[in-house]
Amino acid sequence: MRVDVHTHIFPPDIVRDRSHFFDHEPAFRLLYDSPRARLATAEDLMNAMEECGVDYAVTFGFPWENMELARRHNDYVLESASRYIPRLLPLCCVQPLQKGASSEARRCLEAGARGLGELAVYASCDEKHALACFQDLVDCCRGFNGVMMVHANEPVGHFYPGKAPVGIELFYALARLARGMPLILAHWGGGLCFYELLKREVSEIMASVFYDTAASPLLYRTSIYRIAVEVVGAQRILMGSDFPLLSPIRYLNEMNEAGLALETVGAIAGKNAAGLFGLSS
Repeated sequence: MRVDVHTHIFPPDIVRDRSHFFDHEPAFRLLYDSPRARLATAEDLMNAMEECGVDYAVTFGFPWENMELARRHNDYVLESASRYIPRLLPLCCVQPLQKGASSEARRCLEAGARGLGELAVYASCDEKHALACFQDLVDCCRGFNGVMMVHANEPVGHFYPGKAPVGIELFYALARLARGMPLILAHWGGGLCFYELLKREVSEIMASVFYDTAASPLLYRTSIYRIAVEVVGAQRILMGSDFPLLSPIRYLNEMNEAGLALETVGAIAGKNAAGLFGLSS
């Protein structure tokens, strides 16, 4: 079984004319101003899944500043998932710092969303305030036995669109808030996974944290798979492609290049996510 836990889909009108949605949406403009930054519809995702042999995909929209646009996008994701039952697993996406984010999260969870994500804060913020906002979302998600996915990125290295200034201290504090609830930290948790080598506290705080591989071929050497398996265990690593950024095949090839055992590749590529989301083979 193959499960891609990190895919983005957009309504057709946004795919057709993205520039119409740039006003008052600095994060969307930052990530998608370049025509080389691909946007995909649900149909595009389904076609890619067929080509790559992916059985299930966790999918979501974008953390819009405009809550009306966020609701419309979430509705598109929910409708797409209902159209392609059971292969698409919808998450509700909100901008965590926006007023009304927790209300929109509850609305979507009541409508069948499997959790919240990919939640992202792309600009500088007061981290104490951000944690208070995340607390509301954690409480909401926990109440529905949902899964939460949060964007994280490494604090050093080259700049790229979407590389947020928010530090990994925030994501560690978030893991503390979400203890006992499944929390996926995207993009290897921005390197937070490596701190699980510390002897005290961290491994306990991070016990219910999963790490996805989204954008890994653009960021890390292939040896990260072998090293991360040694540090956190294969059972807490999930294959996420960041579709349409990259194909899942790229990740499978890198796992093989890293010399992972077939059983380990199978766990990362699908078995772990199947257990997390209650999927059948």
